[in-house]
Amino acid sequence: MPLPTNTWFTEPCEEGGSAFSLRTRRKLHQEQSPYQKIEVYETDSYGNLLVIDGFIMLSSRDNFLYHEMMSHPALFTHPNPRRILIIGGGDCGTLTEVLKHATVEQVTQVDIDERVTRVSEQFFPELCRSNADPRAHLLFEDGVRFVARQQSGCVDVVIVDSTDPIGPGEVLFSQDFYAQCRRLLGADGLLVQQSESPFYHLDSIIKPMYRRVRGAGFVDVLSLQFPQPVYASGWWTCTLACRDMTIGTFREQAVEERTFVTRYYNAAIHRAAMAMPEFMRQGLLAL
Repeated sequence: MPLPTNTWFTEPCEEGGSAFSLRTRRKLHQEQSPYQKIEVYETDSYGNLLVIDGFIMLSSRDNFLYHEMMSHPALFTHPNPRRILIIGGGDCGTLTEVLKHATVEQVTQVDIDERVTRVSEQFFPELCRSNADPRAHLLFEDGVRFVARQQSGCVDVVIVDSTDPIGPGEVLFSQDFYAQCRRLLGADGLLVQQSESPFYHLDSIIKPMYRRVRGAGFVDVLSLQFPQPVYASGWWTCTLACRDMTIGTFREQAVEERTFVTRYYNAAIHRAAMAMPEFMRQGLLAL
């Protein structure tokens, strides 16, 4: 039975000295998986809300912003994305966006916690509608160990759809992990990873990520910006890194001629997301 709440769910951001709150109607689900506490709330204005260990993962209302930007810019930057690896992404929203691309032949998604996917199938079925696609392969195991045992050059794009770089997720932001991802990538291969808020995390997360990605041998790195209301500051990034080419262009004509529907992403948004505010540009140029 749903548990009534009629209260507010609040996630504080200690480093930003701020918090984000949503008024909830009831708690729909709660469980402790072998890895984390998973909760789902019904909210007044954002639909269902997925919370893991007290941190907001997504809402029904605004998740399309994140999932579209985690997938389409990278796939339209790569000249011919066929083999995709997603590390994390257990809610399957990024997987669904990736599978909209006709060039994609296989997507392997590796998330350590199967319960996140099963809870998402129940409470966010719109995100999981492509789980049965024959091109999709869902594995539930440690992503770092999976990457370490794969053959070199076996994928075109690696998407790291991870939690924050704390606790178990910290290793996904390490130079060793980036080096393993680079090893997996073929020619023109791309890595994309969520990289938190430029307003709160430029010094603590984004700058170290640039150093480690470059230290792992990637030729170029660029952060793309987009709004994300339910995340700290409402201003988010994902960071692209290219194995052996600079990131300056993308297949704009292919974006214009795409046969699938997007709610946020288009060619103009892609171009705009590549522009960097001055404080961020100066901070990253100094590295």
